[in-house]
Amino acid sequence: MRFRGLDLNLLVALDILLEERSVIRASERLSLSQPATSAALSRLRDFFQDELLIVQNKRMFATSYAERLWPEVKACLQVADRLVNTSLHFDPATSRRLFTIVASDYVIAAIFTRLCAEIAHIAPRVEFDFRGPDQDTARKLNAGEIDLFVTPADYAIGEQPVELLFEERHVVAGCAKNRFFDGPITEESVFARGHIGVTMGTNRTAAFADRHLALLKKPRRVEISVPVFTMVPRLLVGTDRLAIMHERLAQVMAQEAAIAMAPLPFDFPVMREVLQFHRTRDADEGLRWLIELLKTFARYGALAPPDGFAL
Repeated sequence: MRFRGLDLNLLVALDILLEERSVIRASERLSLSQPATSAALSRLRDFFQDELLIVQNKRMFATSYAERLWPEVKACLQVADRLVNTSLHFDPATSRRLFTIVASDYVIAAIFTRLCAEIAHIAPRVEFDFRGPDQDTARKLNAGEIDLFVTPADYAIGEQPVELLFEERHVVAGCAKNRFFDGPITEESVFARGHIGVTMGTNRTAAFADRHLALLKKPRRVEISVPVFTMVPRLLVGTDRLAIMHERLAQVMAQEAAIAMAPLPFDFPVMREVLQFHRTRDADEGLRWLIELLKTFARYGALAPPDGFAL
C-alpha cells in the first residue's frame, strides 16, 4: 500500500535498519535477502532525499535527519500495530494472537506455567514469546514492541501504566535435609550460613530480595551468585546454604527439588509484582483478556484454581 507515494512496508524496513545499523542483520529480521533489503534502503533514500545510513569504517551510521525521523517512524508503526491488534471482539477460541511478554523465570514458573496449560485448552491458537528482562526492556516497552512487562514495582518503567498483579512474601529456603530447619530460626542463624544470591542481566542487576537485604544492611555472605531464580533451589540441595526466595517460587520448586522453607525471622518488605503495557494498548481486548486471567491465577498463589473453575 502506498501513501503519498511511499510504500508503507518500507517504514518497517526503515525502523529495523535504523535499529540494527546493518543490512545483513536487518535482512534476517525482515526475512528478506540482502539485495532486497539494500533495494528497500535505496528506495527509502530516494523518497526522503537523504542517505539515512552512511557506511564508515565498515559500520553504518544514521544521518542526523534519520535520527530525527526515527521517533516519527516508530510512532506511526505503533498506531498501525494498535489498529491491527485492537479489535472490537477478541475470541480466544479462534484468535491467533502472539503475546510478547518480558518476565523473569520466577514469574514464568510461579504463574505462567499453569496459566499456559489452561490457555492451551481455551485458546489453542494463542502463542507466547517470553523474554527475560534486560537493559533494553524500557526501550522496547516504550516502543510498543512488548505486550506485557511483569516486574517488581521497584523496577517499573515510569512512562507506562502500572497495574498490581499480586503481592509476594519472601521466605528463607534451604535443603530439606539441612539441620538449620530443626532448631529455632533467628536472624543470627540465617546470616550465619552461606547464601545464594541472584543478579540478573549483563548489567548484573540485583534481584528484589538481594537489593533490599543490602538496603537493610543485613550482613550476608553470598557464596554463589546466579543469573536466574530457578537455579537457586537445585543449588541448595545437598548443602548447608540458604536463600531468601519468593514464597510462590519456593512452593513450586519444592515439588521438583528437595527443599524446605520457613518464614523470615525479621521484618522484610512485601514485594508488589506489577504489570506494564504501552499506554496505547489500554483498550486492547485481547490484552485485557490475558491480564484478567493472570490476575485470576495470581489470586491462588502457587496452587492451580480448583477443578471446574471457570476462566
